[in-house]
Amino acid sequence: MRSRHHDIADDLRQQIALGGIQPSERLPSEADLATRYRVSTVTLRRALAILQGEGLVEKIHGKGNFVRRPHRKILYVGGWGTLDPLTAAEPELRVTIRSTTIRAQAHLMTLLKVPTGSPIVETTCVSHEGESPHGLARIYMPRDLLPAGVLDDDSTCRDAFKRFAVLGPPPVTLRETVCARPPTPDEASALRIGYASVVLSITRIATDSTDRVVEATLLAFPGDRVDAVFTTHHVPDKRQDPG
Repeated sequence: MRSRHHDIADDLRQQIALGGIQPSERLPSEADLATRYRVSTVTLRRALAILQGEGLVEKIHGKGNFVRRPHRKILYVGGWGTLDPLTAAEPELRVTIRSTTIRAQAHLMTLLKVPTGSPIVETTCVSHEGESPHGLARIYMPRDLLPAGVLDDDSTCRDAFKRFAVLGPPPVTLRETVCARPPTPDEASALRIGYASVVLSITRIATDSTDRVVEATLLAFPGDRVDAVFTTHHVPDKRQDPG
């Protein structure tokens, strides 16, 4: 037998599709909706959770549930490790930045190839368009390699943060590992997405000419808000026998 909360989700979904509830419009309170559908608030919240997981409805703490406006996609340019210039230049796209110094443990030791307890600067960047988060970057750098100005609100560094670019000098090697997966609890909270959503996860490792890791970045984008493009160039195999 079909559950009542699925029926409620279907009805609200249809209202959104037909324009009965407009993008950015606040839904009635959960108590009012529960009364309207003659169900408990628990059942009503299960229905809203379905729509939140589909990306149709967004719950903003202290404000209520809102119909999401269709998102404009951003473009991540693989190989350069940055958002494309047009995306980053959009005036509506703003980035909140927070930096702190931590000690390398567990996965950071592996990512950065540093000893336990090494001082690491962690910078967390969240890009927003209006109220909607578009991307999350957690950037890790050995403290002694940190470029000047990163911790001082320098405009050049802020521009690099806004592009999600490599902070230091251009690396010799940039390795990016890409996968699609469910969000972690921290990612779901920062990006305001449901646990049933899919994120495009990119782990970016930048190394210098000595093969030292100069930066490790963990990027996460909601799957419906990003396109990633990777360009490859054919290199002739000189080992092949021309004859």
